[in-house]
Formats: sequence, C-alpha cells, structure tokens
Amino acid sequence: MFVVLVHVHVKPEFVDAFREESVRNARESRKEPGVIRFDILQQKDDSTRFILYEAYKDEEGAKAHKETEHYTRWRDTVADMMAEPRYSVKYNFCLEI
Repeated sequence: MFVVLVHVHVKPEFVDAFREESVRNARESRKEPGVIRFDILQQKDDSTRFILYEAYKDEEGAKAHKETEHYTRWRDTVADMMAEPRYSVKYNFCLEI
C-alpha cells in the first residue's frame, strides 16, 4: 500500500467551499480501482488547515488518480483558495492491523 498525506492551508473565507470541493473529489476518488481510502481531516484547533489522507493499492494507483477528471477539477477549483502552496508527504505502509 502507498499512502499520501496532502497538507493544505486554506484562506479563512474559503474553508466551506474548499471542504465542499474536497468532499466531492473524495467521493469520486473512492470509486477508483486503485484507491483504498480517501479521507479529509480538518484540524480541530485551526479550521483553515486540512490533511487529505489518500491510501492507494500502489504508486500506480496514485498516478492514475492524478489523471482523473474529478482530481483536475478539484486541483483547478481550489488553487486560489489556498493560503500557501499545498504539499504532500508520501509513505510506504508497513503494518496492517
């Protein structure tokens, strides 16, 4: 399994719109054959900060995700909502419980 955590800082006036677009993207992403999980986390003490938790069967699943219509729509729609550029950290899954 291959996991990506995408860290996003959103401008305060766009929090609701960002969350709405991200939920739409997550719902469609969960339908992809290479996706295991796709969750949206909003920081409890700072509602402008989000983490997208993306778990894929493998790196190919992650690459295929970036070629979907719903991903490119999300990417283009939320670009101006961000207070700073988003960044991702990639992980290899070590243990399943």
